[in-house]
Amino acid sequence: MADLLSAAWVLPLLPLGASLLGLLVHRKAALCAGISIGANAIASVLAVLTVVAWLGADTPTVISTLDWFTVRGDVVLRVGSMLDAISVMMIAMVSVIALMVSIYSVGYMRDDPSPGRFQALLSLFVAAMLGLVLAPNLGQMFVAWELVGVTSYLLIGFWWHKPGAVSASKKAFVVTRFADAFFLVGLIVLALGAGSLDFAVLLAPASAEALAAQGGVFGCNLLTLGTGLVFVGAWGKSAMFPLHIWLPDAMEGPTPVSSIIHSATMVVAGVFLTARMFPLADAGGSLVLAEVTGAVTALFAAAVACVQRDIKRILAFSTLSQLGYMMFALGVASQAHPDGFTASMFHVFTHAWFKCLLFLGAGVVIHAVHSNDLDHMGGLRRKLPITWLACLAACLAISGIPPFSGFFSKDAILAAAWGAGHKGVFALGLVTGGLTAFYMFRMLILTFHGSYRGDAAQLEHAHEDKWMVAPIALLALLTVAAGWPLQSLFAHHMVPPGVEAGHAGHPAWLPWVAAGAGLAGLVLAWLRYGRTPRMSALAGWRKALFDQLGSNCAWRWLLNRVLIGTIAKVSRQCDEGAIDGSLRGVADGAQALGMTTRWLHNGLIARYLMVMVAAAVVTLVVLGGMP
Repeated sequence: MADLLSAAWVLPLLPLGASLLGLLVHRKAALCAGISIGANAIASVLAVLTVVAWLGADTPTVISTLDWFTVRGDVVLRVGSMLDAISVMMIAMVSVIALMVSIYSVGYMRDDPSPGRFQALLSLFVAAMLGLVLAPNLGQMFVAWELVGVTSYLLIGFWWHKPGAVSASKKAFVVTRFADAFFLVGLIVLALGAGSLDFAVLLAPASAEALAAQGGVFGCNLLTLGTGLVFVGAWGKSAMFPLHIWLPDAMEGPTPVSSIIHSATMVVAGVFLTARMFPLADAGGSLVLAEVTGAVTALFAAAVACVQRDIKRILAFSTLSQLGYMMFALGVASQAHPDGFTASMFHVFTHAWFKCLLFLGAGVVIHAVHSNDLDHMGGLRRKLPITWLACLAACLAISGIPPFSGFFSKDAILAAAWGAGHKGVFALGLVTGGLTAFYMFRMLILTFHGSYRGDAAQLEHAHEDKWMVAPIALLALLTVAAGWPLQSLFAHHMVPPGVEAGHAGHPAWLPWVAAGAGLAGLVLAWLRYGRTPRMSALAGWRKALFDQLGSNCAWRWLLNRVLIGTIAKVSRQCDEGAIDGSLRGVADGAQALGMTTRWLHNGLIARYLMVMVAAAVVTLVVLGGMP
């Protein structure tokens, strides 16, 4: 078992090899699918065995590395793997969900002209994410972080012939690269200040003390500055408000891409990074950023999701809201009150299964009716019974209804906020829970209940593909079972470094209030849409929420007026006037000198004599004027 733990670095190589091989034979769809499914199946088995081995081991952290290159005399970049509680959890989640999505994609992408290329890119994405969560240092993490960004760009824009998909992929790439620039600067600050990129060194109390003792800029020490900059990278990757603008547009990609990005991989990477850097972030005070941005994002995204018509955009804003839960749970945690850390990671785990299920279920619906619009759906539970039951279980879970998995993780987050004394965040989380139940059951009712509102010809051919239904059924089981049975396991093992396991408990009334908020949202959705399902006109506040409270307009104004209209215009003028002007001046001077020289050296004796006489006269005048 010890050999299995030390060989965890092999896990990313399996999907990486499948990707490279798949790209070579991408025209053979069945072969590519078999390679991808086989690699992910082996990776899933190895990941589960690694979890079992880690739980039975005496050491909480197992590190296996090789030196790559030296950045500076005392800063060495290493590659390998680090297994601890959060990385063990993530490799199991990523591997199993990648397997489910690969199987599902066989049915979903059957009529696509390039299913082989899709499977290859999906495997590359999984390899990057596994390399990220296993990273033993910030250097390897950043390399894998950027590879995740590149592959997500390729997958979101997979349908390159659709202008919307191309635009969405570029938007995701630019926004996340903007945030990643801060991550890179923060990485450099921490590495130079602590003398190492390795988490084993960076996360030690001595490193926090050394960084805190060194002055930075703007009145911040290197600890606060470095952890704050790194958090901006997490801010962008997890699409926290106001850097959320790329995530809803990413729905232009194929639904399997949306599922894997939103459940256990890309957007969760920001939460994972914040959790990984928890000891430094807590000491540096940057967890306040996580608390504020997480709480605002959770409430904002839940409110916006209530008025969306596109089924995938509802789920996209739902992801934003749940990421907000995870982030503010980390924000309210500390070394003295670590329950928020445990609750955040528990919600990462439970959310992965029901959110992947919801997106795959949405894909079945879209595949059946060829539309994303809720106004073209309704009454589909008779045609898609398995999908309906699975989505019902997922909606109950995300709404925090017991005994489904989401209830236990959401209850733990609210309890952590209350126990740490963050009553305002607790109240926002409670309201967000009620809104979550409302918009999720609004989506479920308008999709599966009532009468069909779309094209009758589409309904006749609606069916459930076996390749798509099998992963959904398995995910439904995980959605139900991933809560209470694993609660004590997370409480015991999922704690920040240097903190003893333990649970502070919470008031007896809190679970009832948390479940009541979800039930209230469910009942309100049924009263509004259950008996006579209908879409509401977007008037007043509904229109404002549909427009994301003007955030998109604000970003367009910032881009067009400030960035392009002012900064870019001034930069262009400086470039053309100062830089290009000085170069043109040198060139014009050289040309003038050449023209003068050519005029003098033309072979005419009379001109030579005239120049000689003129030179002699000037010389005599100058000499005659001297004392």
